[in-house]
Amino acid sequence: MMNHNTYVILCIVIAAVITFLTRAIPFLLFGNRNLPPVISYLGKVLPPAIMVILVCYCLRHIDFFHSPYRLPEFIACAAVCIVHVLRKNMYLSIIAGTIVYMTLIRIM
Repeated sequence: MMNHNTYVILCIVIAAVITFLTRAIPFLLFGNRNLPPVISYLGKVLPPAIMVILVCYCLRHIDFFHSPYRLPEFIACAAVCIVHVLRKNMYLSIIAGTIVYMTLIRIM
């Protein structure tokens, strides 16, 4: 029978190995070769699609009938769009939107 500490360490090691393999397998398979066209296409299309899904997921429970009428969410979304148009930096846009949203939910 395995003791609790051994079980936890074994779980961590297995998770680490699987995580490493999922990161390493594409490099092992493709090496210095060109990526297949399907993979290149997915690499271009999926990031924006995932961002759209995340925005829809985050805004799905908007309630227009109770104060503050979800103004913090819309103002934060507008801030993200404005910062992204001006700076073209995804990380800066996300940080700015988070700061604006967290500030607004505290004061509204």
